[in-house]
Amino acid sequence: MTQPAPPAAKRGRPSKFTDALAEEICERLGKGEPLAAICRGEGMPKVQTVSDWRTRYPEFSVSIACAREEGFDALATECLKIADTPLEGTRTRIGKDGIESIREDMLGHRRLQIETRLKLLSKWDPKRYGDKIDVNATHSGEIRIIVGGDV
Repeated sequence: MTQPAPPAAKRGRPSKFTDALAEEICERLGKGEPLAAICRGEGMPKVQTVSDWRTRYPEFSVSIACAREEGFDALATECLKIADTPLEGTRTRIGKDGIESIREDMLGHRRLQIETRLKLLSKWDPKRYGDKIDVNATHSGEIRIIVGGDV
């Protein structure tokens, strides 16, 4: 009598996907942290691995999408907070009388922080945070089309 063949071993590494890890990723995305930054952390999967998990686990894909929307709103809220909160700093200027330190609001720094976040939001979620473009153009008047010849 012959022995039954052992079950075929699965190829590749076993998945490190866990509900706890998926929840942590979604929680951090919901706070506005980019996926690439999350994946650079110790013990976190690579971005490509998360992408593969989204394909393999549809419920994880839905959770990621919801968390990203929450994260976009968190970034927008952060822009308001930055705009409403003065940030005092020191600007140093070298003049005729030596080095002069001036304490002032770091308006340029705050503007850069806000503009960077808004630009990212416009790329990541253009429907909600992108520039609105009116594609309903109207024209009144004559249009002349000249084919060939001297113009």
